[in-house]
Amino acid sequence: MTSAIDTLLHILDLETLETDLFRGMSPQDGWQRVFGGQVIGQALVAASRTVAPERGAHSLHCYFMRPGDPKTPIIYKVDNLRDGRSFSSRRVLAIQHGKAIFNMAASFHKKEEGFSHQIEMPDIPGPEDLPTEAEVFESYVAKAPDNIKAYFRRERPIELRPISMEHYVTRTKLEPQQYIWVRTTSKLPDDPAIHKCALAYASDMTLLDTSLFAHGLSVFSTSISAASLDHAMWFHGDFRADEWLLYCQDSPWAGGARSFNRGSLYKRDGTLVASAAQEGLIREMDD
Repeated sequence: MTSAIDTLLHILDLETLETDLFRGMSPQDGWQRVFGGQVIGQALVAASRTVAPERGAHSLHCYFMRPGDPKTPIIYKVDNLRDGRSFSSRRVLAIQHGKAIFNMAASFHKKEEGFSHQIEMPDIPGPEDLPTEAEVFESYVAKAPDNIKAYFRRERPIELRPISMEHYVTRTKLEPQQYIWVRTTSKLPDDPAIHKCALAYASDMTLLDTSLFAHGLSVFSTSISAASLDHAMWFHGDFRADEWLLYCQDSPWAGGARSFNRGSLYKRDGTLVASAAQEGLIREMDD
């Protein structure tokens, strides 16, 4: 297990303070604000701990209200809204310095049989046919600006293998879509809830970036300020977050200092296992 995965599992292992009340910590990795995927993952952990284990999370809807302070613990308060015959509903409020920074509505469902269909997975090269992160760094990132190099040098719990790195090294305006293979960098415990929380953590990575392709920019561009406003996710089937998943992303629209982004996650056998959608704030910085 890598130290980054050990850190991820540690931050997802919330401390129970009282019934429906939990405390989470942030890694001290030098970021000025808490990574949005961390808060999503921790909030899902908090909600999951209040639900019967046979009911798995099938959807979550989140709003980011204030930047999180990585130096301060985050308190997660869970409201039990309803436990029905098949579904359970929870609301989670994340609090720092006495103020709400994030809220999430989550729904849990016991397994049932029903109609089945899905959109086919795109015909994309497999992860073994793409450069590793070390090879990407050698080929692309070593010549990139210092802020991009610093990001790729940092050990992370999620491994990314993009089909293309062009948007990081050029100002060319590209189609607002991308395909990235994702997985955790080490094996996770067998608990399905942990895999959903890990994927929720990873789902916030790169999604906002997709809307910037059409403008020749990336989230590393110093000319913009970008942040997640809200994030939604749906879990469709069983998966392991420590096995390769193809994250297909696109951005149908941007305007009014906001962008809309969406993604679909497929297992290697072509099974669609999760979907995500996000609205982001994008502002141009003054020179």
